[in-house]
Amino acid sequence: MEMAYTQAERKLVLLACCFAGFITPLLSTMMNLSLVNIGQEFSAGSHQLAYVNTAFLLSSVVFMVPMAKVGNIVGKKRIFMVGVIVIAVASFVAPFSPSFWFLIACRAIMGLGSACIVTTSISMITDVYPPEHRGGAIGLQTMCVYIGLAAGPVVGGLLNDAFGWHSLFFVIVPIAVVAVVCMSAFKSEIRPEEGGRLDSGGSALYGVGILLSMAGLINLPETWAYASLVVGVVVIGVFVWWELRVPYHLLNVRLFNGRVFSGSCLATFMNYASSYSISYFMALYLQSIGALTATQAGMLMLVQPAIQAVLTPYFGRLSDRLGDKRLLPTAGMVVSAVGIATIMTYATEADLALVVVTQVIIGFGFSMFSAPNTSIIMGSVEPRETSEASAMVAVMRQTGMMLSMGIAMLFISVIMGSADNLAPETYDSFITVMRYSFGVCVAMCVVGAVVSMFRGKGSVEAN
Repeated sequence: MEMAYTQAERKLVLLACCFAGFITPLLSTMMNLSLVNIGQEFSAGSHQLAYVNTAFLLSSVVFMVPMAKVGNIVGKKRIFMVGVIVIAVASFVAPFSPSFWFLIACRAIMGLGSACIVTTSISMITDVYPPEHRGGAIGLQTMCVYIGLAAGPVVGGLLNDAFGWHSLFFVIVPIAVVAVVCMSAFKSEIRPEEGGRLDSGGSALYGVGILLSMAGLINLPETWAYASLVVGVVVIGVFVWWELRVPYHLLNVRLFNGRVFSGSCLATFMNYASSYSISYFMALYLQSIGALTATQAGMLMLVQPAIQAVLTPYFGRLSDRLGDKRLLPTAGMVVSAVGIATIMTYATEADLALVVVTQVIIGFGFSMFSAPNTSIIMGSVEPRETSEASAMVAVMRQTGMMLSMGIAMLFISVIMGSADNLAPETYDSFITVMRYSFGVCVAMCVVGAVVSMFRGKGSVEAN
């Protein structure tokens, strides 16, 4: 029997999830504009600098599915608050990093905190909001994610130029405090599997499989990376076999038998795999070839997430009224493909007007895709399965991001090799890297659009 929540309780959960949703993208986009300075301080090239993002992503993917199950057992509210606190502590320590790899370790710890947040946020919103208001609520939370994306370049650029990259992390702490306070005021606890057991064997298989496969992916074309990728994929296959046979499964893999659920998850994966590296490349492109300061680059990179922040709630509400749920996400993928294709025309003489056009198109496409697609996923499962569905949304998103960065790092390694420091003599090679990377990304967008259209209409009336 579903529990009825008051409007005040729903608002507290939504408010806490909105503040927490603001934190993760803020950390990501702020760091992009500090990559040049971090590289100079620690003598790190563009390939190494990609670990600033990939360590965060890899850690979050490894812990997402286990944390979703732990949340079901001990309480989603509790795990949410643990995640926010972990990020706050790591953000306080990171500015004092004595070495590049210590900073990467802090980013990995932040990934653990992020896993706790993202696997509980959408799930809790789904739990407390009825289907007829769910898309709008998810749209508001997604809007906050995009506000974080929008604020990151501006705040990050200003702080980086004024006080250095070390200062960026300190802004996370007060936001985390507000999120904890809001969630503390929500007196209920959502614990759908109270008294259940954590599948430790499945957790180990999942963690090892993800770690090996993703580590292999982001380090191609190294010889050991191929072996790591193959072994990781095999271990993930063993994990699926294991989950089909244990009574206390870590992840209900049978969810993927549903055409709507599996198609929507694949569309999410393709969406993020085709787009996440944009901010990484854009930050390096604008500050090197474009000769902009971090502040100027941040202001220019504000365009795309600002559009997403404004339009996402609208498309979230619109998705609640549409009978065919495929239309908005599919159209969003097509629009995003067009925007990403414009990056392939960039040259060694920066065209800032073209950069703005790119961001406008991609921002519009993302707005149409994100909240409507997430609403389809959450509405395609039973209420008791929302945590697992939320975890899979996050896993698809984060693994897609990992693939996006893996593609970027692969082409940097193949085309630029050890000469991966950005300087006028390597600008031609860097542009070639961007063109190859985003050529692959456009192809993934097209595949995502096809998958989105043929997954089924995705009505949420069942819930």
